[in-house]
Amino acid sequence: MTEDWRQGGFGLYIHWPFCEAKCPYCDFNSHVSRTIDQRAWRDAYLAELERGAAETQGRVLNAVFFGGGTPSLMDPDVVADVIAAIRRLWPTANDLEITLEANPGSVEADRFAAFRQAGVNRISMGIQALNDADLKRLGRIHTVDEGLAAFDIARNTFERVSFDLIYGRQNQSLPDWQTELKQALSLAIDHMSLYQLTIEQGTAFGDRYAVGKLRGLPSDDLGADMYAATQDICGEMGMPSYEVSNHARDGAQSRHNLIYWRYGDYLGIGPGAHGRLTQNGNRFATECFSNPKRWLDAVASGATEKPRELLTTEDQGSEFLMMGLRLKEGVDLRRYEALSGAPLSTKKIIQMQDIGMISRDKDQLYVTDQGFMVLNAILAELLSD
Repeated sequence: MTEDWRQGGFGLYIHWPFCEAKCPYCDFNSHVSRTIDQRAWRDAYLAELERGAAETQGRVLNAVFFGGGTPSLMDPDVVADVIAAIRRLWPTANDLEITLEANPGSVEADRFAAFRQAGVNRISMGIQALNDADLKRLGRIHTVDEGLAAFDIARNTFERVSFDLIYGRQNQSLPDWQTELKQALSLAIDHMSLYQLTIEQGTAFGDRYAVGKLRGLPSDDLGADMYAATQDICGEMGMPSYEVSNHARDGAQSRHNLIYWRYGDYLGIGPGAHGRLTQNGNRFATECFSNPKRWLDAVASGATEKPRELLTTEDQGSEFLMMGLRLKEGVDLRRYEALSGAPLSTKKIIQMQDIGMISRDKDQLYVTDQGFMVLNAILAELLSD
């Protein structure tokens, strides 16, 4: 178990906490700020990279992900300096994946060539919808035409481009979604993330929903029909799902996200960034302070993280199962037992198999297409005492 993380790989997540506007559905750590001292943030990231590298010396880095917030608002020179430091501090895989999240606004699109020159080799775009009324309702500040223009620039600049869409939107019908999805797939290069709209506490949508002012959301049955249609259409058009919400052409899966789902180690840098880090045979959960100013001020002393949480064997088994069963490939039961110290209940596995929720092939356990619709319930049952 000492080196279990190697089965998932090692990644680096860098959080840029700033956005031009806060979307009403978003519960990520993002903030709107009129002025940003880009040089101060660059220096902070460089200092934190040095600290993180000292803890992970000699590890081969498989993937880097600039998330947010809206990382495409970073100056390309800042991104270039960060990537140069990363390549200096760690040995890297020959096919190192460096992803940067971008919104499809004209400001960010104009920077794509500079981001590529800086070393970014994959872009993930938050397009979210392909009609202007829904974009406005979702709080997006781009139009469909602007989004498509930015996507066109991206696919002419990068070999690997992913984009996000949200479905299950207010007053969206099943035929509406089927038409929009087919249009999106005709544009897509190699990867799409397709998320059903969820209403999170602490968001503007969450507040509206709590007082009955967020109307037109789909019923559970319609949501299930939309999910099923998504799987069918994507599969037919050569972009099957490899994870609950992620679809890719063969070989184009997000390597960074696979590190999470395959329960590897990853270093989280930046306000609110989470990580998983194995040291001396112990696995720790890490979390940075979320307030941008507090994090930035703490860099000088190296105290940017909350106290680390030592994960018990039970914690690790649960996390491994919760992450791994999101993947079509499923999980290795022997690895689960090694992490948790005990095997999964054979009785519960058989019960879930009998009702068509999971399948087992020797030591590999995976969720069926039908089971993905109720994945949380399957996990709760498998992990219950």
